[in-house]
Amino acid sequence: MDPSRCREQLGRLMAEETAALRELADMLEREHGFLEANDVISLEGATRERQRCVARIYRIDEQRRALCQERGVSLDHLGLEQLLLWCDPERTLAAGWADCAAAAAACRRLNDRNGALVAARLQHVQARLGALISTRREPATYGPRGAYAQASSGRVLTTEA
Repeated sequence: MDPSRCREQLGRLMAEETAALRELADMLEREHGFLEANDVISLEGATRERQRCVARIYRIDEQRRALCQERGVSLDHLGLEQLLLWCDPERTLAAGWADCAAAAAACRRLNDRNGALVAARLQHVQARLGALISTRREPATYGPRGAYAQASSGRVLTTEA
């Protein structure tokens, strides 16, 4: 593949990925609203929509990896940088790459925020459940034959002086 064709393909992939990442950011914002409102039905639909968007981003990434493989560079960030230096020495794609990276960072931040909200809600639910079933507070342990052992009744087996 010649450098100009590679540059064209990378530019197209970056634009597609940036658009998909911005769409994902919008979805993550909507999901946050659904989480805050405890709108489970809307959240389920948004989750399916998000998964489709993430799959699209993954396919774009696979195409970019294929370009790296075709050129014989590693599939990581350094390999992509090598590919960019080869096909775009004038750095015409640098702004597009920066936009794509910024969109990805925004998605990570929004996803982390949503994850923190879900984790806090889960802890809250676990605390409520713990209060409801406080009579079963004794930890389950295994007996010598692998089955659950009966809860101890406070017997002293040995004493030392």
